[in-house]
Amino acid sequence: MLKGKNKFAAIALALAMTCGASAQRKVSAPAPCGPVPNANQLRWHKLETYAFLHYSLNTYTDQEWGFGDEDTNLFNPSDLDARQWARTCKEAGMKGIILTAKHHCGFCLWPSKYTEFSVKNAPWKNGKGDVVRELADACKEYGLKFAVYLSPWDRNHPEYGRPEYVTYFRNQLEELLTQYGEMFEVWFDGANGGTGYYGGANEARKIDGATYYDWPKTFEMIHKWQPKLAIWGDRAELRWIGTEKGYAGLTNWCTIDYAFNMPQDTLMHGQENGKHWSPGECDTSIRPGWFYHDNEDSKVKSVRKLVDTYYESVGRNASLLLNFPITREGRIHPIDSAHAVAMARVIKAELKDNLATKASIKASQVRGGSAEYNAKKAIDNSTETYWATNDGVTRASLTLNFKRPTDINRFMAQEYIALGQRVKSFSLEALVNGKWVQLRDQRAPEGKTGLTTIGYKRIVCFPTVKATSLRFTINSAKACPLISNIGVYCAPALPEDAVQLPASVLAKANEKLPEPEPVTLALGEDGPKAVDIDLQEARVYHSLTYVPKEGTKDGLVLNYEIYASDDLVTWKRWLGGEFSNIENNPVAQTVKLPAIKTRYLKLVATRLLKGDKMAWQQIIVR
Repeated sequence: MLKGKNKFAAIALALAMTCGASAQRKVSAPAPCGPVPNANQLRWHKLETYAFLHYSLNTYTDQEWGFGDEDTNLFNPSDLDARQWARTCKEAGMKGIILTAKHHCGFCLWPSKYTEFSVKNAPWKNGKGDVVRELADACKEYGLKFAVYLSPWDRNHPEYGRPEYVTYFRNQLEELLTQYGEMFEVWFDGANGGTGYYGGANEARKIDGATYYDWPKTFEMIHKWQPKLAIWGDRAELRWIGTEKGYAGLTNWCTIDYAFNMPQDTLMHGQENGKHWSPGECDTSIRPGWFYHDNEDSKVKSVRKLVDTYYESVGRNASLLLNFPITREGRIHPIDSAHAVAMARVIKAELKDNLATKASIKASQVRGGSAEYNAKKAIDNSTETYWATNDGVTRASLTLNFKRPTDINRFMAQEYIALGQRVKSFSLEALVNGKWVQLRDQRAPEGKTGLTTIGYKRIVCFPTVKATSLRFTINSAKACPLISNIGVYCAPALPEDAVQLPASVLAKANEKLPEPEPVTLALGEDGPKAVDIDLQEARVYHSLTYVPKEGTKDGLVLNYEIYASDDLVTWKRWLGGEFSNIENNPVAQTVKLPAIKTRYLKLVATRLLKGDKMAWQQIIVR
């Protein structure tokens, strides 16, 4: 029998051994669930917002898509300032910039050794300039990531559509990805094949977009040159969200099954059981067009619209790629700059004070009862820690208790996506005057809460309530939920003076030149593919604006011809062209008319997107 000191020593030893054994029984981390992001994708997720800069010969021809036969002498900006681009994007909260190094016309903003159709044959800087270099250096100076857009379709190159062009395309990729420093993304437009100059052939060429570029091999080469970038494009590491309006679906999975030309709905929402991690990127322009057009100076998105776009993209598990068209002088327009900077300030103000960090928090269940996975990990502002439940527990909740009744109108949640996206649906309840009130996303359809997926980040906006507690419940998940962060905020009202611009800038943007009343054709359709317009009097007209019919792709005009007549008998062709990118960006399309006096105009649709009757919301002749 143990007595005295020996007895107490034995007890102490037993306790020490027990504690040691407990410490050794560390709670295991959750297993991955489904596809998971690679290191490049994880870095990309954290960027959230970055800028697109569209600049090319299109800037000087007032077009969206160049034909490939443009004169390189047109490229001669008087005040190109890449540092102004970078400074503006930095102040607008952007984390990086993607530049259209080559758009569909084939003109290169760097002195490529593989073509003469580049800045080296432009008068700008006597052919010694390099826009890509200037912006890469400016991004480095301002602490921004840098990336390039390289159009696979080249309407200038004589070999487009043949195997030789793919070699040319890859050679240009190598130039861009090996000479301008580290890049975070490379962007491949989905527009491929069609009419073009093609070295003088002036013809239409079609390709099999699924096989022509041999993307698997091309992607392998890209990662050899740039191991840390993510690829945006067809069946790539990052996906298009299915629209150019800047929003993702309320339900948005980062996973998808690769397929060529995926349906818009699939791109918008992803697929719950998709086999590949390919998160969505929301690309949209701050103006109606992607390239600069001075008639859009008064059509820049409002600050409220830009803020809403942020919540509907970044706040829905996607990224926001916001485009700034570079002006003919070579700068970001001051109106665009002011609106974007104001957007950043508003978002910062709305999400400035995380009220969750000032509340007590309690979880309905904690994985293994471990402090490593407890509720506090969801409010420690770290993306490397998370609250987790036991395996098999897919319904659980976190409850925040405020010290006093608190106004709230924003909720943010993040999953620990390194182990996969899991949450399928959740709910939010606020304790108001002693009663639990269910909250819903104010942008959700009537009768729906809109609270489904979370992913990297989900932000829910709702009308202000004064709550003493907030309960966040995971209702359904593919595996035990892993919540990295939650935030609760009270966003102030948008200030009326969010944008302040010099009077001279506003006056110029809204300047109205004296002109007769325009002739307008209201909503309609005509068959099969033409409409005659009686202008009521013979005089000189300067422009025709085609406004696509809302809510449908039937009857959208892709290619057109415009004819003039004085008697409805003899018609003279004035010009023809295409309404570029109208499928993805169905906004008003304005055509400048030659200064010829006429009484009648005929708009002929030589190619429709869908259907056999031309349709319009309005046709306006000025």
